[in-house]
Amino acid sequence: MRALVAALVAAFLMLVPAMLAAQTAARSVAEILVENRALVEKPSRQSIGPVIAALAGSGDPQAATILAAWADRGLGQRKSDGGFFLIAPNADGYALTALDGSDAGTATKSEITELRPNSGVRGLISVALVQFRLTDPDPARRAEALATIARDPAPELLAPLRASLDGEADPALAAQKDRLNRLLTLRFDPDSAARVAAIDSFSGDLGLDLRAALNPLLATVRKTAPLAAQIDGNIARDLTPGDDLPQGEAYDLLVAANLAPARLSPADLKAALVANIVNGQVAGTPVAVLNTQVARNAAYTALEAAGSVPLAATDEEVTQAVAAHRFAEVYSEPDPAVTTAATRVLKAIETKLALMQAADLGLDALSLASIYFLAAIGLAITFGVMRVINMAHGEFIMLGAYTGYVVQLFIPNYTLSLIVALPLAFAVTFAAGVAMERLVIRHLYKRPLETLLATFGISIALQQLAKTVFGTQARPLTSPAWLDGALSFNDVVQVSYIRIAIFVLALVFLVVFLFIMQRTRLGLEVRAVQQNPSMAASMGINPDRINMLTFGLGSGIAGIAGIAIGLFAKVTSELGSDYIVQSFMTVVVGGVGNIWGTLAGAAMIGGLQKGIEFLNPSNTLAAQTYMILFIILFIQFRPRGIIALKGRAAGD
Repeated sequence: MRALVAALVAAFLMLVPAMLAAQTAARSVAEILVENRALVEKPSRQSIGPVIAALAGSGDPQAATILAAWADRGLGQRKSDGGFFLIAPNADGYALTALDGSDAGTATKSEITELRPNSGVRGLISVALVQFRLTDPDPARRAEALATIARDPAPELLAPLRASLDGEADPALAAQKDRLNRLLTLRFDPDSAARVAAIDSFSGDLGLDLRAALNPLLATVRKTAPLAAQIDGNIARDLTPGDDLPQGEAYDLLVAANLAPARLSPADLKAALVANIVNGQVAGTPVAVLNTQVARNAAYTALEAAGSVPLAATDEEVTQAVAAHRFAEVYSEPDPAVTTAATRVLKAIETKLALMQAADLGLDALSLASIYFLAAIGLAITFGVMRVINMAHGEFIMLGAYTGYVVQLFIPNYTLSLIVALPLAFAVTFAAGVAMERLVIRHLYKRPLETLLATFGISIALQQLAKTVFGTQARPLTSPAWLDGALSFNDVVQVSYIRIAIFVLALVFLVVFLFIMQRTRLGLEVRAVQQNPSMAASMGINPDRINMLTFGLGSGIAGIAGIAIGLFAKVTSELGSDYIVQSFMTVVVGGVGNIWGTLAGAAMIGGLQKGIEFLNPSNTLAAQTYMILFIILFIQFRPRGIIALKGRAAGD
């Protein structure tokens, strides 16, 4: 029985402090507000921080409610006695709630002063509320709290974040909390080993948030000390004046550290000497002999010794002072183990980042090459088979894009409209190509200059027709929802789904073209006319019909390319002119009349353009200029392109 009584007494004694603490906590919020009434009435971001921290750490169950109400202008002060209440507007003025949660009646608006914190104070309150929201039953509020911590990390948030880890039931939020905990640990944990372990846990990670957390650890400041003394702090590297550090900046560090006087400028030297001329002398030196810099410096030094002028350093003294001191970059982070780990991880990140950037650049080049291939494949057919320089090829791309836009005006379902627009664009531009070939091109065969001028005129006419029908404003060709977004491998390597779709479309057209040219009668006849038109005609093939179909096929493919290009570029009357030059370069560089050459040319042009843009990202026009110059040089050494035709057609 005695044991039982003793146990009960011990339990009671353990409960008493908790009960007293609870009572204290219940009063603490009101007490804190009353004790800091002047700061609460007129808060500022510079002064209110300790008050908000005290409210958040009071342990009062109402602390979160009161802080949230304060931030939302739901906290008021009664003018008659200065008491604080939670306020809610009603018909009579305000409904009052005491800070302990009990009903406090109502008051008119004239009786209450509404506390209106500015944006800076609201930001501090928002940070303080994070610790409460981390365990909120609503996952959205917990996610909002994590976003707040990530946006404005602080040492005091580490403990509540860790306390919320074990109780997190949402796997995605648990992963975010774990990552954020490690990010805050590597910056704010007082234990060096814990910080190093947190840094090492991110090895190979490319997250921007990680780099943003590590870079401040490796921030440096320049410090100096006499040669006989040691520079305090975690030294990143020693600096050699004249090599790593300009001598002028080195001396400025000495002046800032009060290790040397300010530098003496020529104007100040002259003014000081003139002001101290006495009986034709300066500090005992005749003015007549002050005709050299050495003499003037010596005179000023004598004036310094006499106390007539302030201390200042001449050029010789600057050199001597710099030579008598050591200089170094010192980490802002004092723990060498932390900076060593951060340096190691950041170097690994930079290496991996360089590889990822190369991969991303390669994907961009591949994407651009697929676009150029789609735009050029039709030109490769007409130019390669018919030897027709069609300057209106870009306008067939534009017609295809406008066809897709018109289809979407009648079919609002973007997926269905895309399915309808692809064959319709082919049909429209096929018909336009056949019409142009029948009406113009066939009368100009083997007259390349006249063909170029005629198709250039048709190009201008088609552009003006598009402006007349659709106006000069850009028209949208909206992609289906399943093409929105991008395939993301990490924070560096991303490729949009539209680009992937264009790449797939280019592969499809490559396969279809190869099938037509290698496995169909039309392809056989086209190849025959390409190799030797006269011999093909003698074998019963109608070259005129083949030329018409070939021109129509190339124009139709340009129309489909217009649909693909229009999905990521605004549709305007100048859309085609943006790709005509690249299309011709692709065909010529790859090798006229060869689909594999066109593919190789597109890859070369796309890769070259992206590479030059990467080296000169601020000037895309210069990048295009360099690319054209390179291609001109390339053609000088390989005039028939990457993959040249062989046989009789090669001599045409």
